[in-house]
Amino acid sequence: MFKALPQWVRMINDTQMDSGEKLQWECKAIGRPRPTYRWIRNGLPLTSQGRVEIVNGELTINKVQQTDSGMYQCVAENKYGAIYSNAELKILASPPVFVPNPIRVIATLGKDVSLECKPRASPKPRITWKRGDRRVQPNKRIMVLRNNTLKIVNSSRADEGNYVCRAENQLGSAEMTAILWVKEAMRVVLSPSRVEVTVGESVVLSCKATHDTSLDVAFQWFFNQKPIDFQQEGSHFEYIQTVRAKQTSTVDLMIRSIFLKHAGKYGCRAQTSADTVFAEAELLVRGPPGPPGVVIVEEITDTTATLSWTRGLDNHSPISTYNLQARSPFSLGWQTVKTDPDPVTGDMESAMAVELSPWVEYEFRVVASNAIGTGDPSTPSRKVRTKEAVPAVAPSNVSGGNGRRHELVISWEDS
Repeated sequence: MFKALPQWVRMINDTQMDSGEKLQWECKAIGRPRPTYRWIRNGLPLTSQGRVEIVNGELTINKVQQTDSGMYQCVAENKYGAIYSNAELKILASPPVFVPNPIRVIATLGKDVSLECKPRASPKPRITWKRGDRRVQPNKRIMVLRNNTLKIVNSSRADEGNYVCRAENQLGSAEMTAILWVKEAMRVVLSPSRVEVTVGESVVLSCKATHDTSLDVAFQWFFNQKPIDFQQEGSHFEYIQTVRAKQTSTVDLMIRSIFLKHAGKYGCRAQTSADTVFAEAELLVRGPPGPPGVVIVEEITDTTATLSWTRGLDNHSPISTYNLQARSPFSLGWQTVKTDPDPVTGDMESAMAVELSPWVEYEFRVVASNAIGTGDPSTPSRKVRTKEAVPAVAPSNVSGGNGRRHELVISWEDS
């Protein structure tokens, strides 16, 4: 039979607790024969009595006190030896202390507000709330949560004032004062809310916040939910400083020399010590069309190629025409080709390139135009070769039905 000294599977660790809490430690070991357990505190055997419960490797102390502090050992042993797991238990004890004190809370009219009460204390203190000299009586609108936070629902001007949280344990007591102000809700308007511009133009967005006169406002601009970096984007974006009136503050965002990439959602966030409000506007940018989709050669003859493609973005200006271009080993780059029909209008997605040369390898691409200008070309089609020239037959010197002679002349047409 296998025989072995015990080995730890689970050990105890140093622990720090508030007085009044419950300590639960467990140590576990394996060995042959199975080990037994005993507990030692400050060098003396520890047994179950009063608040202390010991069941093999499990130690429970209910409502720990300062006298429970010390060094603990769990001993696992069999006839081949003993092993020890050591840990220190520290019991914290301090009267309540608040940092900082007092606190100032600014709430928004009609919104919920929470006043926190979080003293440092051990054992955990008993908490009471007062307003002036009277204890706060919970009702449908005012309640004390489990974490001792005082919550006021649908706050009004009548809720303004001083609220006192008192914390008390057997070591002492302390009070914290929360000064509550209730202010009018801020309103923010971003104008224009939707604007269309053409590539190269400039536009100004104006963000106006109406707020309580006692509060300062901080603004931040966003583009597609991301903060605008005015240093990095300074050539296109300019932050125009705050204009402060009696109850309003206004900032402007200038967007100059606009590119297509500047289209999107622009947001203005206004923030006071009472609340935060976000407003958003949409900027549409008109520009030349985007590149059409993949060009496919549907059919090829000796002098024609039937092409199809998919529409690209019109960038808020309808596509008026398509231009078909071809490239071959004998051309100087891309050349516009004749088409059937001519012109190829913006509502079409296929056309035929005509008057091509026989037995030549071509690539094709399509370019879209609108009232703003001509966009980037599509990606080239796959390379295809036109077919060989078709022979033309002309009758000559061959006897016909009238008895005359005709000659059969065969020639090759080359476009």
